[in-house]
Amino acid sequence: MKTLYLIRHAKSSWGDLSLSDFDRPLNERGKRNAPFMGKIIRSKGIKPDLIVSSPAKRAYSTAKKIAKEIGYKTENIKTESSIYEADVRTLLKVVNELSANAKTVMLFGHNPGFTDFANYLSGANISNIPTCGMVCIRFSTSKWEEISRDTGTFTEFDYPKNYPEGY
Repeated sequence: MKTLYLIRHAKSSWGDLSLSDFDRPLNERGKRNAPFMGKIIRSKGIKPDLIVSSPAKRAYSTAKKIAKEIGYKTENIKTESSIYEADVRTLLKVVNELSANAKTVMLFGHNPGFTDFANYLSGANISNIPTCGMVCIRFSTSKWEEISRDTGTFTEFDYPKNYPEGY
């Protein structure tokens, strides 16, 4: 069995219009929400074998903040440039090439690709993964390369606004 968590980056800042989209940092809400969701993930006992992130500043910052909360060494986070602005086909290639040793993987990235990908893999009907939102999809295969359209089971969808006290 393989388990994939798709986590959209936390809320980013548009405060400095001279920055490229790739270089946009987290805003104050994003800086609060990422560790908060990390605590939620930790409370659920989720322990990834591998974290892979888009190298875009907002995604990588989210991955580091969540990793820190769940006890995953931030220096072990892998970046994958193709996740930035990826479509379903590109994200599927990333997943199909994941390390066979990893049973549970967290990918950190962006919309609209992540929402489309979650629906593609599981047949879910999610309209939008919000910032710092997390979708869990489980697969009954032992090989990442066997994952394709509708091979996963959508098991969880969580995001900061589900917890008004922490939002």
